[in-house]
Amino acid sequence: MFSNRYIFIYSSVMVIIVAALLSTTSLLLQPRQQKNKTIAKIQGMLAAMNVEATFNDAEELYATYVKTELAIDQDGEVVGIYRNGTLEKGTVRPFDIDLKKELYNKKMGRPFLIPLFIAENHSNTMYVVPLRGVGLWGPLYGNITFGPGFDVVVGAQFSHDKETPGLGAEISTNEFASQFIGKKILDDNGRFTSIKVVKGGAATLPADQQVHGVDAISGGTITSNGVNTMLADCLENYMSYIQKNITR
Repeated sequence: MFSNRYIFIYSSVMVIIVAALLSTTSLLLQPRQQKNKTIAKIQGMLAAMNVEATFNDAEELYATYVKTELAIDQDGEVVGIYRNGTLEKGTVRPFDIDLKKELYNKKMGRPFLIPLFIAENHSNTMYVVPLRGVGLWGPLYGNITFGPGFDVVVGAQFSHDKETPGLGAEISTNEFASQFIGKKILDDNGRFTSIKVVKGGAATLPADQQVHGVDAISGGTITSNGVNTMLADCLENYMSYIQKNITR
C-alpha cells in the first residue's frame, strides 16, 4: 500500500505535468486562435459590403476592397491612418482597436478612439463602421456600410454569442440585415437620427420616418432593443467626422 507521502508527491507531480501540458498547448494554439478571430472579423466586414468570403480568401479580398483604415478620436479628428500595409499616422493600427474597451472609455467620460474602414467597390466609396452592443444573454456585434455620402446604408451584418435561437438570434440572418439597405441615419436637415428597430414594423412609423426604421424580430424584443442601442451608441460617434469631412 502506498503511503500518504507517496500519494501526495505523485498527485503533485501529475498536477504540475498536466498544467505544463495545458499551458504549452494554449501557447501553441494562440496564433491559430488569433488568426481565426482576425478572419472572422474580416468576413463580417466583407459581408457588410455584400462581398462573400471564405476562410482562405478573406484576407486577400479585404486587401482588395479596404483601401484605408482610420482611427478617429472623440472630436472627429483623424489620429491614425493605415494604408497599403503601412501605419502612416498614429501608434495603433485601426483594425486592432478594441471597440469594447473604447466604448467603455466613452461611457466613463474618458477619451476614446473608433475605427473607420474606407473601401472601394467599382469606383464607389464605402464607409464600414463596426458595431458593438449588448443583447439579452451576451454581446451583440456587427458592421454597417454606408455609401459615398455616409448616410445611406448599402449593407449590414449582425451577429451574437448567446441570443435565443429562433428569436433574438434571428439578427444574424440575411433577412434581418437586408432590411437596412437603403435606410438613412440622417434626417433631411443633416441631423443624426440613427436607424430604429421597430416593434410592430417600420410601416407603423410616420411615412417620412420609415426610411429610418426596420422591422424588429418577432419575440426578440430585448435583442431588438439591444440592436437599437448599439446602433445609436456606435453611429453617433462618427457625426463629428462626417460634418468635418463628408461633402453633401
